[in-house]
Amino acid sequence: MDDKIDTSAEALESTAIPRLHEVHTDPDAKPPTPIKSAEPKSPARWAYERLIAYIQNFEGTLDNEHEVAMGFAGDNSGVIKIEGMGDYDPDIITFYGSDPAGTKTQLVQHVSQLSVMLRAMPKQLEAAAPTRIGFRLAQDLEAENEDPPATSDGADKAT
Repeated sequence: MDDKIDTSAEALESTAIPRLHEVHTDPDAKPPTPIKSAEPKSPARWAYERLIAYIQNFEGTLDNEHEVAMGFAGDNSGVIKIEGMGDYDPDIITFYGSDPAGTKTQLVQHVSQLSVMLRAMPKQLEAAAPTRIGFRLAQDLEAENEDPPATSDGADKAT
């Protein structure tokens, strides 16, 4: 809907979304690269893209014995190893993974309830290198930005 009229608060908020500011006690800590976009995005898409940036940044601090996992604040569902992530416009984020016991897990969450904690989790398999989901998510995002936009009938590429 191109004819949507934003309130002054919504207009101000939309100009602030691409900003990022962080301060750390570790002088070598680097915040994720802020996401900039000229095109409008749904709340789900903004959350998805920013989570990718945070996951990649977090993975950059891990050694080869750990992989990124996610805990959910305010919830006792535990921790899952992140094996996939998606967004469903306008306001749903989905996480795919497995818990420490190896049980397949999926969380579907509304962006207004999004509150996650990234954690270092020991690798489950004896492999030469840990799985880095942040790289795969970012690679998919870049490929998606190169593809033509999805049709208005909801058709989109398979994930």
